[in-house]
Amino acid sequence: MWGRLLLLGLVLLGAFQWWSDRPVRYGPGVVAANQPRQNPLPEQAEFKRENYQITALAEFELEARVLGREDYRFDAGAALAPVDLALGWGRMSDEAVLEHVSVSQGGRFYFWSVERFPIPRREVETHSANMHLIPANESVAYRLRKIREGEVVALRGYLVSVRGENGFNWRSSLTRDDTGNGACELIWVENLRVIQPYSGGGT
Repeated sequence: MWGRLLLLGLVLLGAFQWWSDRPVRYGPGVVAANQPRQNPLPEQAEFKRENYQITALAEFELEARVLGREDYRFDAGAALAPVDLALGWGRMSDEAVLEHVSVSQGGRFYFWSVERFPIPRREVETHSANMHLIPANESVAYRLRKIREGEVVALRGYLVSVRGENGFNWRSSLTRDDTGNGACELIWVENLRVIQPYSGGGT
């Protein structure tokens, strides 16, 4: 009897975890229309995190759809940026487009593939990106741990460079037009929240 109860409990726990982590769907339509916003710094800003010196390069904010997330625990950047989000905006936030785009992440990279292009290739490249997120405080870290694929998020902070006492260096891209190695954004995130989409249905 106890074995059956334990098995039932494991099944229920697995079902709950799947339900909690399931991708969010809104139906066809662009749900994050605006381009990311990047502005020069009005004054220099620097942050300290354990043995790392973090230097702000530009103000940054965006609203975007979560195309995927990848958690990191053991690589060189995990102590700073434990989560990467692959994010899409414009038509790369539209489920009618995304159902034709396969997304994966690994090794701090974001990969996509298509059998046929639902929109031009360059639009895929310039309207989606992999972003390494450094939580500025525990509130942001908590919210980041709860983010689900498909949600629309708004974040605000700084594109940064990082220098560690052990010679570790990590620097953000400063453009949305690049691809490949070095094209990811490294963001000191001061505010992160899930928002309702501009259009579409429910979850």
